[in-house]
Amino acid sequence: MTETLKHFIGGRPVAGDSGRFGDVFNPATGEVSAKLPYASTEEIDRAVATAKAASEKWGATAVPKRAAVIFKMRELMVARRDELAEALCKEHGKTKPDALGEIQRGLDVIEFAAGIPHLIKGEFNSNIGGGIDLYSIREPLGVVGGITPFNFPVMIPLWMGAMAIACGNAYLNKPSERCPSAPNMLAEMWLEAGLPEGVWNTIHGDKEAVDALLHHPDVPAISFVGSTHVGEYIYNEGCRHNKRVQAFCGAKNHMVIMPDADMDQAVDALVGAGYGSAGERCMAISVAVPVGEETSKRLVEKLTPKVQGLTLGPWNDESADINPLITRQAKERVESLIQRGVDEGADLKVDGRGATLQGYENGYFVGGTLFDQVKTDMEIYKTEIFGPVLSVMAPSSYDEAVDMINAHEYGNGVAIFTRDGDAARNFTDRVDVGMIGVNVPIPVPMAFHNFGGAKRSKFGDTQMHGPESIRFFTKMKTISSRWPSGIKDGYQLAFPTND
Repeated sequence: MTETLKHFIGGRPVAGDSGRFGDVFNPATGEVSAKLPYASTEEIDRAVATAKAASEKWGATAVPKRAAVIFKMRELMVARRDELAEALCKEHGKTKPDALGEIQRGLDVIEFAAGIPHLIKGEFNSNIGGGIDLYSIREPLGVVGGITPFNFPVMIPLWMGAMAIACGNAYLNKPSERCPSAPNMLAEMWLEAGLPEGVWNTIHGDKEAVDALLHHPDVPAISFVGSTHVGEYIYNEGCRHNKRVQAFCGAKNHMVIMPDADMDQAVDALVGAGYGSAGERCMAISVAVPVGEETSKRLVEKLTPKVQGLTLGPWNDESADINPLITRQAKERVESLIQRGVDEGADLKVDGRGATLQGYENGYFVGGTLFDQVKTDMEIYKTEIFGPVLSVMAPSSYDEAVDMINAHEYGNGVAIFTRDGDAARNFTDRVDVGMIGVNVPIPVPMAFHNFGGAKRSKFGDTQMHGPESIRFFTKMKTISSRWPSGIKDGYQLAFPTND
């Protein structure tokens, strides 16, 4: 019998009462693994009310006590990471080593959030004039919403939620309908760690649930990770309802290979960054940019057999390199874009379409795919494919490569492989991209720095985790204070100064 999942609200599992459900699939087999309730607007309203009541007490909790709960959550996650990884893998399809890496990145943010007593300190100036002291403090917002994607169902909720609750807010996570079980586990683990009931909630749903969060007057902030089309809608709609919104969206990440680069190192980096997690990462490298015809020829010669040798498999196959895509629709979309590349004249070196696996014939597999001779006007270059497809461009010069990257609508991540420090420094200065790697293919910053792209890869002014997250999840108050000391100023009508 297929399991029916629940929301997690106010410290307990809650059955959905909207009467609307969606299927959760095993991507390796194509079979339905669970039924998921889709929340109504009324259910979102109740969840927000529960979170708001909990946020008032949690926001007044001493900051060191908040940090103690976060420390305990870290202990629980370390002890139960294999269990969490398995729940993640069964619904996402990614390999267990990949899932464990995701969980570790979530742990990194938890460790950063545990430093909240230091991170949230305000500012103070004594005697700015006339015995007046001036200081600022940061306070929680109340209830904040996180709309999180299928591809990182543990990491992204922690990137948002750990920082949100560290700042004293209650957090309401609306995860992807594709991977709901791991987010539910996170909510249960936070409760076990000592977080008060109602501070961390998970509620499932589709656009109705998203719109209910965007329109709710008691949710002053929304953080989102997902596609650009949806992210732009969330940003505009949230801002229209006077919310602060950060939306981290699509990407088309390039990797420039200079003629002096270590070609073996560059090829290995491309395989890992282009095909890991089946390319379903916003930081995946999807465009290789060897500079010059000779560099391109050497790259493709070394890269082609590596891509041909990649193996498919379900999450529990320790030998698998590429896992299934998340849905049948995703598989069909990726394969149609591969055909589009062929139709537009790109040179298909390795074709991953029609991939089958014995015992998993109905799984959503697409094999590693490699295109050469891709042009900037081709759809496979302009579009974020979100699958195991790598395109090779061949600009004639370094300047042409930089101009091409800057002309693209996305600016999430980029990398350059070179032995030339001057070229690397020039590259980091000139490219209009949020995260840059020098001989590092996936330049995701550590938790104590900020994550975020540029151009249409991000909407909003703030970044994810790092110091920026404190600013996003708090509001500032500035206080001017003077205590009676017998000073008789009399009244003045001019604007006050420190003269």
